[in-house]
Amino acid sequence: MNDSSNQSQYVYDYDYDDEVCEKGEVARFTSIVIPIFFSVVIILSIFGNVLVLVILALYENLKSLTNIFILNLAISDLVFTTGLPFWAIDSIWGWLFSETLCKIVSFVFFTGFYSSILFLTIMTVYRYLAVVHPLSGLNTQNINVGIFFSFLLWMISIGAAMPSLLYSSIVSIPLKDEHSLGCDYNSALWQKIGTSQQNIFFLVAFAVMAFCYIRILRRIRKTRSHTKNRAVKLVFCIVAVFFLGWVPYNVLIFLRNLADNVVPPFDKCEISIQIDYAYYVSRLIAFSHCCLNPVFYAFVGVKFRRHLKSMLHQVFNRQNPVEEQQVRLPTFSRGSMY
Repeated sequence: MNDSSNQSQYVYDYDYDDEVCEKGEVARFTSIVIPIFFSVVIILSIFGNVLVLVILALYENLKSLTNIFILNLAISDLVFTTGLPFWAIDSIWGWLFSETLCKIVSFVFFTGFYSSILFLTIMTVYRYLAVVHPLSGLNTQNINVGIFFSFLLWMISIGAAMPSLLYSSIVSIPLKDEHSLGCDYNSALWQKIGTSQQNIFFLVAFAVMAFCYIRILRRIRKTRSHTKNRAVKLVFCIVAVFFLGWVPYNVLIFLRNLADNVVPPFDKCEISIQIDYAYYVSRLIAFSHCCLNPVFYAFVGVKFRRHLKSMLHQVFNRQNPVEEQQVRLPTFSRGSMY
């Protein structure tokens, strides 16, 4: 789907100075690397995010806004993951499915993408209020507030993904000696609109998060609260991984658009091929964010690790009724998972 999901655009042949820019090597590279990498990401994402949901259900309550946002983020990651098998198949054989499925997969994929950005952003804003303005009326644990914002952000995400549902279709992609089929926007105009919208979301989120974390870092330098530091550390790690993955990807989307529109010096064949390689590598890293968030819950969140150990004890110590009785008495926290 545009620069974010259509895995077949790498096989386009471009005319540069009356010569054909052959990108067969790029096509072969992606047809091998993308399916292998996405297979690993899909397995880890499903396992990790389902584990987060299970631990939330068994050991936590949703009276904490942080837990509500973590719940929604895990769901966003799973929604995002559902599109990866289709893009993996598309990278090998082109689009093999119906146009209706093309629209649905693109829509679901981008809904997950935009909702991940929005929930990461609101988690950062909430931590900013909790650390920098702890007495603010906006810093509340009201569950209705969490439900309202969750509903609002999902509606925004669905609205942002709607063009992919309305204007995507199966398109013919020219190769050197033949044509392939891909799932993409059905016009160059909507490709540009989709790419611009994606970059705008990213830049706004980046600005908001950068502001919040600059203020948070200034504030925690003046305090020795370990609880605050752990909470900030967890969200900071999640956001840092997100941006380390998505910043190069968004930059390369912009550069590929320059190459597609024959803007010097990006219209040179060698430069265009290098941009394509960098683009697909950066996209692999960016799309892996859906399986990295649970890793940081496990290794940074103290309470999450404690809940995970308790659950593992219940699973592996069932033969001993006495031990099972002991481990089935976990301390249920009234706060967040930190």
